[in-house]
Amino acid sequence: MSDDTPDTVGRRLARARKKRDLTQIGLAQRANYSRSHVAQVESGHKVATPAFVAAMAAALGMDPAQIYGQPFRLQGHDDQVHSVIPELRRILLYVEVGPDLAGPPRKLDILAAEIATARRLMKKVQLNRVARRLPAVLEELTYWAYETDEPRAWRLLSLAFHDAVTLARRLGYTGDALALLERDAYAARRSGDPNLPHLVTMTRAMISMGMNHYKPALTLLSRAAANVHQDRPDAGEVAGVLELRSALLVARSSRGGNTGSGEAWEYFGRAEERIRQGGETPVHGLEFTAANVAIHGAAVAAELGDLDEAARRDRDIGDRTLAALTPERRTHHEIDMARVLAELGEHGKAERRLESADRIAPQLVTFHPTARAVVTHLVDVRRTLPESLRRLHTRMSV
Repeated sequence: MSDDTPDTVGRRLARARKKRDLTQIGLAQRANYSRSHVAQVESGHKVATPAFVAAMAAALGMDPAQIYGQPFRLQGHDDQVHSVIPELRRILLYVEVGPDLAGPPRKLDILAAEIATARRLMKKVQLNRVARRLPAVLEELTYWAYETDEPRAWRLLSLAFHDAVTLARRLGYTGDALALLERDAYAARRSGDPNLPHLVTMTRAMISMGMNHYKPALTLLSRAAANVHQDRPDAGEVAGVLELRSALLVARSSRGGNTGSGEAWEYFGRAEERIRQGGETPVHGLEFTAANVAIHGAAVAAELGDLDEAARRDRDIGDRTLAALTPERRTHHEIDMARVLAELGEHGKAERRLESADRIAPQLVTFHPTARAVVTHLVDVRRTLPESLRRLHTRMSV
């Protein structure tokens, strides 16, 4: 590979495999995939799915981020978002004592409004704007939590740490996300809200899924579901999202097995029935809605490897349903469907879904490993590149 050849998941995987003196057959056996699957990903003829990358990373003793090539560094304005990571690491130093602030902290009502704004920006995937305001909010809330020990301060601090975890994960800093998650868990336990720790569990399970640890992740979700406090207004919202997360986790871990398929659809069916019975009161902004459940159905099918079913469910989702989603959720769906269509060989449709995703939330597309994997695959298999795909590939190859 020449110095000016863009790196890819396949090339990084091949280098890591050879460094460990493994053949494609040896790696495939370790990861429970076929040799041809490994060979096709390495050569760029097959999309590197999240399940595949997680399995390869576990077999090689690596972080999946290393195979993806994260964190993705860019040129210009978009790369500035990475500067938040050192600031978040500094905030992790505040244990058992709050920070020494240069001036008086803002009132909790003002900080609560700041968190609400950050959450809106996160759902619009405006990561630079989130990164600019989040460290100061975390510092001031940490001060209030340790100074007053008020449950409200701890609850707000947990929500702020949740956003920090999401941001670190999105940028590819898994270790930092895990460290921030521990602080989130501690704050949630001090919040006086018995269901708030379950939201931390959901995030922990999703990180575990990305690292090929399926059984522990499902155990965490099952425990959380059994301990949801049903007398609280957020009970249905929390339980419903736990069911959706469990469906995705079981689907990915089974990779098309009959037993896993049935269990995944059972979890999904519970969430779907919960919505049919009248929906749930939104307390945490978890987007447990009919629209989000619908796109999760397509995602479950995709994780099971049932690409035709994923495409069918996608076709059944109307424009009005998609319009009800936040930019973040709709972009995730567009990326998922681009992967499905690319795997089905419908390259033109896959490109159009990527174009749609990029119009909605360009920062999410830029930093999303699956979006990059699909772009790389399409570039490898297309004889001529449409201008939109060329621009996207150039942006990701900086």
